[in-house]
Amino acid sequence: MNKNLQEGVALAKELTEVVKNPNCGVIICTPFIHLASVAEIVKGSAIELGAENCADKASGAFTGEVSAEMVKSTGAQYVILGHSERREYYNETPEILKEKVQLALANGLKVIFCIGESLAEREANKQNEVVKAELQGSVFNLTAEEWKNIVIAYEPIWAIGTGKTATADQAEEIHAYIRSIICEKYGAEVADATSILYGGSCKASNAPELFAKPDIDGGLIGGASLKAADFKGIIDAWK
Repeated sequence: MNKNLQEGVALAKELTEVVKNPNCGVIICTPFIHLASVAEIVKGSAIELGAENCADKASGAFTGEVSAEMVKSTGAQYVILGHSERREYYNETPEILKEKVQLALANGLKVIFCIGESLAEREANKQNEVVKAELQGSVFNLTAEEWKNIVIAYEPIWAIGTGKTATADQAEEIHAYIRSIICEKYGAEVADATSILYGGSCKASNAPELFAKPDIDGGLIGGASLKAADFKGIIDAWK
C-alpha cells in the first residue's frame, strides 16, 4: 500500500523510460486504483501490469471488494495471490486462495502465487512441509494446462523488510525443492517451464548472486521497486 495515484503514475512513467530492452520479463503490480491509469502508460512498453490481490467472489454484494473480472478489465494481465501479508493480516486461508486462483484464471489473468515460511517455521526446519502444504492447499488442484498461467514466488517471511536475506544457497535449496514437488505433480517438462521467483529483501547488491542460481528465475520485489533506479538495478542484474 504505497504511493497515491499521482505518485504511482509518475513512477510508472519513469520506469517505462528507464526499462527499455530488459533481459527478462518485467511486471509492476500496483494498488487497484492505479491500474487503469498505469495500463495506459505501460501500453506498448516492455512492462506488463498486475494487481496485488483480487476477491474470492465473482461479483455481487461484497462492498469494497475488487473482482478478478474488474482487474482484468483495467488492462492488467497478472495478479499476486497468497502474499504473506494477506495470509497473516487478512486471514486468507488455502481455501480462500483456491477460490481466488480459480476466478483469476477464469478471467484470463496469470497468477503470481506466493508461498513461504515464518522465522519459527524456518528455525524448526519445517520450511519444506510449509511450502508443500501451501501449494497443495491452493494450486495443486489445477490441470497442467491451467498451471501454465501460474508463476510461483517464494518469500521467506523472515526476510521481508527485515534486512535479513536468505543466503543464495538457502534460496536455491528451497527453490530446487519447490521445483521437485511441481515435477512430482506435473512432470519434469512443466516443472522446468515454471518460473519460481525469490521474494525476500532482494536488491541490486544481492540480485546477481541470487539470479545466478539455476532454480531462481527472478525476483518478487517489494520496497526496492518503489524507486525506479533501485528497481532498474535489479532488472539489470538479470543476465
